Parts: sequence; structure tokens; C-alpha cells
Amino acid sequence: MPIDLTAAFIYNYYGVNSGIIFPKSAATLCKSKNLHNERGKNMNCSKDVERMCPVTKGPHHGPAPIPEEGRWVKAYEIKDISGLSHGIGACAPQQGACKLTLNVKNGIIEEALVETIGCTGMTHSAAMAGEILPGKTLLEALNTDLVCDAINVAMREIFLQLVYGRSQTAFSEDGLPIGAGLEDLGKGLRSSVGTIYSTGAKGVRYLDLTEGYISSIALDENNETIGYKFVRLGKMMEDIRHGVPAEEALAKNTGTYGRYADAPKYIDPREE
Repeated sequence: MPIDLTAAFIYNYYGVNSGIIFPKSAATLCKSKNLHNERGKNMNCSKDVERMCPVTKGPHHGPAPIPEEGRWVKAYEIKDISGLSHGIGACAPQQGACKLTLNVKNGIIEEALVETIGCTGMTHSAAMAGEILPGKTLLEALNTDLVCDAINVAMREIFLQLVYGRSQTAFSEDGLPIGAGLEDLGKGLRSSVGTIYSTGAKGVRYLDLTEGYISSIALDENNETIGYKFVRLGKMMEDIRHGVPAEEALAKNTGTYGRYADAPKYIDPREE
């Protein structure tokens, strides 16, 4: 008599308690032992799958834990995700980019910072996204049109950062408080933007750097850049708002970098 190898395997696995001898078919064996997968009872399965004998799943250890705000968490649902992180996205023609910062607590976005560059229309999209995001769950935000494709891509990237445990607060106990996003902006609450323009014919022009608005570039005897003068626009406007005269606020928030004072020549990067 030919041996049914599938039935033999099941018999050997479940032992003599099965009360079944292995020459019987696998389908009969499975039916007699009531081994049907409970999850599959209400599923619409093909005939090929219905004829199959269930094989018991071995591992039941759940997902791998990820670091979240100083804890190791097994994330089963969106509410299990917490952390502060960043995501960068660009639109399809690569004309503009967005940096998105979210502070998520128990799956809900509690704080959002939207920074954009390169596209004028994107700033208005950022204004709308800033109203849309807080209060939404991370999954809701992922499936919401945030007006600009660059912001949507940034949302996708930050989602991946958070659900895979790559957040900025992965090992920070209790994470960061709401308001931590403002620390990225510094004094005057302005985004850090670097704007440099250059040509082969006329060389480089520094327009904006981390210190602020570049008003003058220092050149040496070879016309090489050796320093620059800058204005901290955010701080200057803050002083003016608080009653400091404009001329005084400008002088107070103007500084230099490099060998600016030693230069034999200065140029206005926007005019010369």
C-alpha cells in the first residue's frame, strides 16, 4: 500500500494521541482531528486552498520591539507609536522641498513644524498643512492630502522614521515636551536657510547663511572670499517689535565672520 507522506508527517507530529493510522488521507486526518484554522473559517478561499490541510503556525512572539522615548515597545497599533522626528520630501519636478517635524504622543500628532524652500506656492500649502496635522493620528495624516506633494512625501518619510523606531527621541526618557519643535528655529523663530548663488564667469555670492542675511562679502587681493557681514533678521525684527528703533536694532544685530575687517575690498552680493 502506498504511504501518504503528508498524513505520515501529521501522524508523527501529533503522535499516537491522534488515534489515526497514517495510510488514511491527509484531508481525513485533518478533519478527524478538527485542525482547521480558526482564522480561515470565514474567509473566501479558492478550492485549492480549501483542499489544503492546515499547518500549525509555530512562532507567536509578536513584532520586534522598537525604541520609543526611552522604552522598548512592541507596536501593534498606531496608538503604540510615540516620538519626535523629521522627514524630508520633494515634489515631482524637484522644484521645492519640505522639512516636516512632528511630535507624536500615543499615535496622535500633538506638534507640527512645516518648513519649505524653493517654491512660492508651497508656503501656502505649509500654512494649510500646519492647520491640518495637529490632532490627527499618524495613520490619518499619512492618508490625508497635505496640499503639496513635497509635504506628502515628507509625511511618508517621517512615518517610516517613527514606526521603525528611528525617531530623535528613541532613547530619550519620556521623549520631548510639546514645544520642542520651536527649538529647531532658534532665536527669532526663523528657519535655518542657506542660499548661495554662483557662476563660472563671476564666482560665488553668499546670500543667506546660518547667521542670517548676508549684506556684504569681504574679498582679498586675489578677489577670493575671506569673510562676510550678516544681519540676524529674526532678532532684529524681535527688537523692533519690542520698541527698539530700527537703526539701533540693525546695528545691534549686525556681525561679521572670518577676516572681514582685514579685507581690502567689499561687495554687496545682491548688487555687485
